[in-house]
Amino acid sequence: MGCSRFALLYGVAFIFLGLHPGYGDVSYSIPEEMKRGSVIGNIAKDLGLDLGRLSARKARIDTEDNVVKYCGVNLNTGDLIVQERIDREGLCAKKASCVLKQELVLENPLELHRINIRVQDINDNSPQFKEESLHFEIRESADKGERFQLDEAHDGDIGENAVQSYTLQENDHFKLNVKTKGGDRKYGELVLDKELDREGKKEIMFVLTAFDGGSPQRSGTVVIHVTVLDANDNVPVFSQAVYEASLPENSPQDTLVIRVSATDADEGINGEVTYGFDHVSDENQVFSLDPKTGEVKVARYIDYEKESSYEMQISAKDGLGLASYATLLIEITDINDNAPVIYLKSLTNPIPENVSPGAEVGIINVQDRDSETNGQVRCSIQQNVPFKLVPSIKNYYSLVTTGQLDRELVSDYNITITATDEGSPPLSSSKTVQLSVADINDNAPVFEEQSYSAYVTENNKPGSTLCSVTAQDPDWRQNGTVIYSLLPGEVNGAPVSSYLSVNGDTGVIHAVRTFDYEQFRSFKVHVMARDNGSPPLSSNVTVSVFISDVNDNSPQILYPAPEGNSFMTELVPKAAHGGSLVSKVIAVDADSGQNAWLSYHIVKSTDPGLFTIGLHSGEIRTQRDISESDSMKQNLVVSVKDNGQPSLSATCSMYLLISDNLAEVPELKDISYDEKNSKLTSYLIIALVSVSTFFLTFIIIILGVRFCNRRKPRLLFDGAVAIPSAYLPPNYADVDGTGTLRSAYNYDAYLTTGSRTSDFKFVSSFNDNTLPADQTLRKSPSDFAEVFGDCDSSPEVGPCIISS
Repeated sequence: MGCSRFALLYGVAFIFLGLHPGYGDVSYSIPEEMKRGSVIGNIAKDLGLDLGRLSARKARIDTEDNVVKYCGVNLNTGDLIVQERIDREGLCAKKASCVLKQELVLENPLELHRINIRVQDINDNSPQFKEESLHFEIRESADKGERFQLDEAHDGDIGENAVQSYTLQENDHFKLNVKTKGGDRKYGELVLDKELDREGKKEIMFVLTAFDGGSPQRSGTVVIHVTVLDANDNVPVFSQAVYEASLPENSPQDTLVIRVSATDADEGINGEVTYGFDHVSDENQVFSLDPKTGEVKVARYIDYEKESSYEMQISAKDGLGLASYATLLIEITDINDNAPVIYLKSLTNPIPENVSPGAEVGIINVQDRDSETNGQVRCSIQQNVPFKLVPSIKNYYSLVTTGQLDRELVSDYNITITATDEGSPPLSSSKTVQLSVADINDNAPVFEEQSYSAYVTENNKPGSTLCSVTAQDPDWRQNGTVIYSLLPGEVNGAPVSSYLSVNGDTGVIHAVRTFDYEQFRSFKVHVMARDNGSPPLSSNVTVSVFISDVNDNSPQILYPAPEGNSFMTELVPKAAHGGSLVSKVIAVDADSGQNAWLSYHIVKSTDPGLFTIGLHSGEIRTQRDISESDSMKQNLVVSVKDNGQPSLSATCSMYLLISDNLAEVPELKDISYDEKNSKLTSYLIIALVSVSTFFLTFIIIILGVRFCNRRKPRLLFDGAVAIPSAYLPPNYADVDGTGTLRSAYNYDAYLTTGSRTSDFKFVSSFNDNTLPADQTLRKSPSDFAEVFGDCDSSPEVGPCIISS
């Protein structure tokens, strides 16, 4: 009969609720065989749950054995609905109370509610006899009132729906007596109401009907076939009314459980006893009973978790059909034959690496079908992971973090969960949970070096590569993608971007412009490495750029003045001995290092053997004593070379006049124009005219020089010209021994203000009481007067030449 029909008969299910601190139990009472989708009750309302949060909290119905889910929950309405067929007889057999246990599980936070569904019996089974017909052989000597026990009719239902009454078809000899035995089970007895007469009627047949108390009522029938025999006045008698045995589960087939025994005082066929099970249901097929020996053996697999005890009725019949009955109780003992089973109910994957310690990332459920200590389970995980299991409600565990996660150190975890029961020997099982750690931008790019140095030669090409910076970011994907850029700044007042550029992807630094070592030699820039995270992280590094010199500047001759300016003539005493210092070429080079190492060479001279020049000092000295045969006018062409590759050079002309005084000079003219014969006549005329004008001045100067010589009576000529530092070019590099005088010599030059043809220089030498050149230049005319007395100067002729 359909489920809807029985649901209408039983009406609306009764609901019993019970709430407990921390979790709640709710009970429902429903009829069996309800249609799938039928509403049992509103679980959300009964438990006071927020209907709108059921879906977010992953509400679901679980069972303890995780096999069949008879119920489900409608997340939209909160209704508890029938999901699978509920057959009370299949679930509970003949048990008076049939309770189906379900669990409502909610997450975030974990919440567990037990649901007890009491399944009510409906009359969906008819009474049934074991045999289609019952055979009795009754001796005709049977007394009136003698009773013959009939086989019990079995009904899968319970209570009022089970067998309630029997009726016997009307006949001449027997009537029915209904009796009740243990468990309120009813059975019938045939009562001989009228003595039998075998000669009158050898066989009697009538029908026995069993009725249940359901509505509508159901019935079952069996045919009773009575054969009238000679008298058999003894029935078999069991040695005990109840037999009890204990059997461990998983006992092998044909294991002997117990032997039952019954005896019959009759002889012959009347005393032959046959044993059998008095049952209908298939559950009794678990055991076999030898009809001759009474041995009860295991017939098929026995599972404690399926059935923990068996109760059976055993009959003993003699050869003529007289029978007696006994009860067999078999208790099944549990053995540890079920390993724990681990169920992963919920898992957060991947886990952000910044998750706080103690955060719940998963829910584990452990089931063991064994009982008592065999079903007690301990759970654990390996010790080398930052996770632990925290016992929660019942057999649930929370998988929580124990420390800070770092994806850059460990990006994936394989967590092995082991469940071990308390049985002997203990059984265990394992389950591996794979967890990934999600990256967050928690690492700034880190440069491989604390600072970088780049070296570039001057006059480089724009776009040339200087160096490369590299920063590493251990984060993943865009969080670890590094972009390089120059930080704003200035170099010599100009933006740093006008000097350098950096490739944002590779970190290669290029020159934007050409560098000049003589303008600046080094500068610093700051490069930033930024990742693509949100928010982005960055770090900076200093890049020092050093510009190296190339030989791109020729030497600059400071003394004597370059050709084209007013020239100066050095006066060399006739008494100068070999090795005497007569003059010095002074040159500088704007380059640095070996590019500014200068060497001096005489490339042309009037008398090649008379003068020599210091290779690195530029000092011009006599190689030998000056003789009368030597020309009074000496012209030297000096070449100044630097040490660069390739070498650069400059030349100058040095004009020397061998004479002790100007009076001996036959003519005053520019010596450098000796080869220019076309101007000789004009120069001679000018010199003759000027002699008379300068004569008196020379006499005064000579007197002043002699006066000075009396104060400093040193006649050896060892002085030359020194150029003040104010005359040096702006980018002059002062390199010791390359273009300046040695520390033993300091010179000052005082020249006339006339034309290029009238510049003369008078040289005198002094001892170590002379002044340094810088101090000399700072002296006022009055200061000089204090030192040199009445030494006069003329606008046409240079003043006293002071060597300091």
